[in-house]
Amino acid sequence: MTSILMLDAAGTPQEWIAPKEAALYLAKDQVAWHVGEPCTTLRGGTNVLTGLQSTLSLPPIIAVKGAVHASRSYRTLSCDGARLFRRDRHLCAYCGLVFRPAELSADHVVPESRGGPWSWTNLVTACRGCNGRKGNRTPEEARMPLLYVPYEPNRHETFILSNRVIRFDQMKFLLQGVPAHSRLRS
Repeated sequence: MTSILMLDAAGTPQEWIAPKEAALYLAKDQVAWHVGEPCTTLRGGTNVLTGLQSTLSLPPIIAVKGAVHASRSYRTLSCDGARLFRRDRHLCAYCGLVFRPAELSADHVVPESRGGPWSWTNLVTACRGCNGRKGNRTPEEARMPLLYVPYEPNRHETFILSNRVIRFDQMKFLLQGVPAHSRLRS
């Protein structure tokens, strides 16, 4: 089933929610506005008088009224291999070729043994060959210049990286908040 993108009333992404949770916001009249054509229809019970089954069609993006989500705290996703590869579009930062995930590794720009952290700003995607050639050196020491600079994804990019199945209208909405330099745009 499709996840619903929940925003605050100002249009800032808050989280991916299940259709049943979106239905509760709609039923409680807590949806300020929504975007997109219905993507999921929930079916309820049968009305005794009419014999008709109740239905509720859900849009792919809802904005919740007021400060309902003041307690929900946003946090940047932790950096793991799969998200890193998606951020970098499966492109090796050293040779510039695109690889399958099984052929890639996360490479520390400043090697871990020299205090380089496991973080968005110190990791790039590298093919196994380039990662082996670079070894325990910086790109400068290995004479392997980076083709792109590692960066921490912003809030909109984080939502793209956190969901495997994103509808076109949800992606279009999220891409509006993605910087022009982001590799998620290519």
